[in-house]
Amino acid sequence: MSERAARKETANVVWSGSWVAERLGVELVGDGKPDGDGELREQLGLALRRNPKRAHLLVSNVLGKHVPQKPSVVYGVGFELGRRVHALLGDAEARRAVVLGYAETATGLGHAVADGLGVAPYLHSTRRPVEGVARAGGFEESHSHATSHLLLPEDPNLLAGGHGPAGSGAGVQAGVDAETDAGKGVDAETDAGRGADADAPLVLVDDEFSTGNTVLNTIRALHERYPRSRYVVVALVDMRSAADQGRLTEFAAEIGARVDLVARSSGTVVLPEGVLAKGQALVAAQESAASERSPERSPERSPERSPERTGSPAPETAVEPVRRPCTRVDLQWPAGVPDGGRHGFTPAHRAALEPALPAMAARLAAALGDARRVLILGFEELMYAPLRLGTALEGHLDAEVRYSTTTRSPVLAVDDPGYAIRSRLVFPAHDNPADGPGDRYAYNVAGAGFDAVVVAVDSTADTPELHAPDGLLAQLAAHTDHVLLVVVPSYVPSEDRPGLHPYVSSDVSSDVPSDGTLNPTPNVSERQDPPMLPEPLRGPAFSSYAPDDVGWLLQDFSDTELEAPTEEREEAIQSGGAHYAESLPVEYQPSAQYQELFKAALELSAARVARAVGTVTETVLAERGPRPVLVSLARAGTPVGVLMRRWARHRHGVDLPHYAVSIVRGRGIDATALRWLAAHHDPADVVFVDGWTGKGAITRELSAALAEFDGFNPEIAVLADPGGCVRTHGTREDFLIPSACLNSTVSGLISRTVLRSDLVGPDDFHGAKFYRELADADVSGHFLDAVAAHFDEVVDAVDADVKGLLAADRAPTWEGWAAVERISEEYGIHDVNLVKPGVGETTRVLLRRVPWKILAKRGAGADLDHIRLLAEQRGVPIEEVDGLPYTCVGLIHPKYTRGATGADGKAVESK
Repeated sequence: MSERAARKETANVVWSGSWVAERLGVELVGDGKPDGDGELREQLGLALRRNPKRAHLLVSNVLGKHVPQKPSVVYGVGFELGRRVHALLGDAEARRAVVLGYAETATGLGHAVADGLGVAPYLHSTRRPVEGVARAGGFEESHSHATSHLLLPEDPNLLAGGHGPAGSGAGVQAGVDAETDAGKGVDAETDAGRGADADAPLVLVDDEFSTGNTVLNTIRALHERYPRSRYVVVALVDMRSAADQGRLTEFAAEIGARVDLVARSSGTVVLPEGVLAKGQALVAAQESAASERSPERSPERSPERSPERTGSPAPETAVEPVRRPCTRVDLQWPAGVPDGGRHGFTPAHRAALEPALPAMAARLAAALGDARRVLILGFEELMYAPLRLGTALEGHLDAEVRYSTTTRSPVLAVDDPGYAIRSRLVFPAHDNPADGPGDRYAYNVAGAGFDAVVVAVDSTADTPELHAPDGLLAQLAAHTDHVLLVVVPSYVPSEDRPGLHPYVSSDVSSDVPSDGTLNPTPNVSERQDPPMLPEPLRGPAFSSYAPDDVGWLLQDFSDTELEAPTEEREEAIQSGGAHYAESLPVEYQPSAQYQELFKAALELSAARVARAVGTVTETVLAERGPRPVLVSLARAGTPVGVLMRRWARHRHGVDLPHYAVSIVRGRGIDATALRWLAAHHDPADVVFVDGWTGKGAITRELSAALAEFDGFNPEIAVLADPGGCVRTHGTREDFLIPSACLNSTVSGLISRTVLRSDLVGPDDFHGAKFYRELADADVSGHFLDAVAAHFDEVVDAVDADVKGLLAADRAPTWEGWAAVERISEEYGIHDVNLVKPGVGETTRVLLRRVPWKILAKRGAGADLDHIRLLAEQRGVPIEEVDGLPYTCVGLIHPKYTRGATGADGKAVESK
């Protein structure tokens, strides 16, 4: 959904701030951009509250707190803000950043920003003290109804930072929009140690930036204890007055650090003189009227906190709670994954949660049955877990899904379309809060027409008060036919284990398979593997693929110089001085003519690729079970694995886990990656995926490598198997797979893999580079979308292909290997490694090696257009031959040196 479409979705025919604006004269004024006022009104409504400092309340339509909204919209807004922060910081700084969100309103927003930023640990402040967990700080929020915030990271070094040069980089860059409220002062209690990642940027996230007091006071106090040279403030809306606009620049100069501001929208609130007193009088009048209409209201509840049971003052009588059964759904939350960021949430935790979400959503969808309008209702600070559950549920239900959370904040409800809070439910706190019992609220739920409400709480809040006759569940039962309860285990750091480093995981998720259930297989330590295994890298921090498309079991070598000229690499490889996996070729940059050929090739073959994708995926599902774990061989196999995952979701509604691993000819598969897979999944479920077979060298390499590991099936599933090397394939035709036409720009901007002893230790993943600088040329997403667009039209052909394949003898013939041996001898090469059969392998020769000549099947058509162009550009002859089992074969120059002659005696010049 586009941002404009999202704004239309949240906007009412009548602006949800008009009721307050008409009575108090409050105005929202945009930042001067075209339709700035309208954009601000689409994002914000207005309500009233009893507060000695500010009677009006800005109510966000995209935050997911007071106004039910699509989970994908709420998450998408935060994620996009995170991407903007990533762009602002740059890749290197973004990888070191730490994100801090404010309780309770911005806990989910901050977490989504951390996801958008990439590989960043996340922490949010909390009002819940946890026994045995030391405070790393705390602060007061003076304008709020509940002021005390605590910082309780499991890793005591999470917030630590180093000094930047005094005054260096001081200044402020105001982004487009921001938000937060006023007046938080900080007290740092514990003397936490300095982190190893000194001077990491701190990103502070709140929902509204009004005066700036909250954030600036927080930064000031944290800066005294954990000084650093850069801060970024993130908010949904920047509503500072003209008088407050310059404070950020002055503050940055005061502390000698750079402070940036990133926000989604900006403007100001125009408040007429005397608005506070007038607003307080209006609140009192409304509460009095509500009290008269609600005679059943409990006398012990003060009018200012509990106008009535039903929520809105509009109904004439209160609605009594209904005793209706509540359906408890066991999510099977992945073990070891925190319920949120109260004690820190690391990339390792994120990687464990992502593959478990589809299965949890499926369990919930099954319990919802035929519900058509569903609300996921989170609980105070527990915003992220129900939000992500909601985003996953949107893909499992043919129903309208909305998301909001309960809150401590008392706000007046007025049943008028021009008012942001149409109804409110009041119920007792149910998590034994440290500040004592009190009322809690759910807004815009009563009367909203939800036929099912899913209440998500953590286990600390699953108390008798929740289930009491006047508790939240009973209150909801009066307004919906079906109440479901899901409980996320409250995460408490264990005293006998150190906090997880922000970038390294222990075996915290070693017993979490793809479907989120507990894995009976031994965990890492029981397997006597190293106590700490790396975690997968995911986009957008590593690769241009979406985070759930693939987890890369690689380490990031983006900052390491690995490229060498093609001729130097070839000479070193053939002389035995170096292995091909110890360096990288310089990335080929396609000419405009070549890019047009790629587009034409994609248009020509997208449907054929889609059919092969469907055929190989359906074959895998039929023979390897309903939830195989796809493990593609990086990098050619990765686009295929992503497409197989998309087919399974499109055709069957199944989200298959997908990872990419490195395998190196002559060196074997990444053993650390295999250990990681065995710790997280049943090895029997792993299906290795590649793009195509040539002569079958990698097929043999994998089979030999897996002999040392129990449980893995060495068979590879490929799109095209012209060499007759595998049983599971989409086709045995040697046709053009457009992803073979390019290098990283069609494979998520990831290089081929690297294995070098000085860079890869015995417990490390192999490495690769992420070519972020090539983003403008990236067509990875375009390739995927172009192929997936043909899925529906090839379904019948796929079903017929699969039926035939499953009944046929698919035993490998190794026809390709025999042909390669024959060619190697006929052309005087005497080395099968220098003969690269098939369209894909021939393309690699032309892009990455020193080619000698190309053999083409006589009469080959458009499948070789890009081969002909590349050969012409590199001065490589093409020889048409008969009897070739492949469309073409690429011959690497034999015994290459920069003054070498080939087997035919011709000199080859360095190009």
